[in-house]
Amino acid sequence: MKTLGIIPARYAASRFPGKPLVKIGDKTMLQRVCEQARRASLLDAVLVATDDERIFDHALQIGAHVMMTNPAHATGTDRCAEIAKQISDYELVINIQGDEPFINPAQIDQVISLLQAGAPIATLAKKIGDEKTLFNPNVVKVVLDKQQRALYFSRLPVPYVRDEPEKAWLAAATHYKHIGLYGFRRNTLLEISALAQSNLERAESLEQLRWLEHGHAIHVGLTEHESIGIDTPADLQKIAATFLQ
Repeated sequence: MKTLGIIPARYAASRFPGKPLVKIGDKTMLQRVCEQARRASLLDAVLVATDDERIFDHALQIGAHVMMTNPAHATGTDRCAEIAKQISDYELVINIQGDEPFINPAQIDQVISLLQAGAPIATLAKKIGDEKTLFNPNVVKVVLDKQQRALYFSRLPVPYVRDEPEKAWLAAATHYKHIGLYGFRRNTLLEISALAQSNLERAESLEQLRWLEHGHAIHVGLTEHESIGIDTPADLQKIAATFLQ
């Protein structure tokens, strides 16, 4: 199955305008994401999807394939769907976050493997091992069924352990952090992009709840690799200090 990796890249992020073009060491964030994505052995091609001429021009400068997309898109998934409508050569589409400059290529391959095995939508999760992560509302948690399909995603710590104090929750139950890397069969991507926003999605501000609420299965692979996104300039300082020593 031919697989296309798409990196949605916006300039007008509210908390960090111009984020894809910010320098991390001697390379821009976008360049680092592209280079990591190209190291995934199961990707046939990598493409940047943007709505900004500055990002478009920079992508060309670093030798990346790039396409302009509608600036009205609310999510990266919508941007990926626009590309998938125009390019029918790829059966599988991977939405690679444009703000994770040190993404592990093995995680991309893991998502692709789930799709190749029959999953219509695939993503990843990592077991939570500390209370700070568990109770951080900016960290999305996922609950799985016995076949490792997502039952629910939440910003709250789920499952809720009713009969234990919060400090004992990690020992009493298994909790997973969602890793925001998505893979889709092309037809599934086009279908979910046409769905109306759902009540659960509005409540938690998580688009994947729209897919679940409409009955789409999301298969979840377990990973040991951490995923660190950059949402603010402060995040950039932290990640640069960790990865560029």
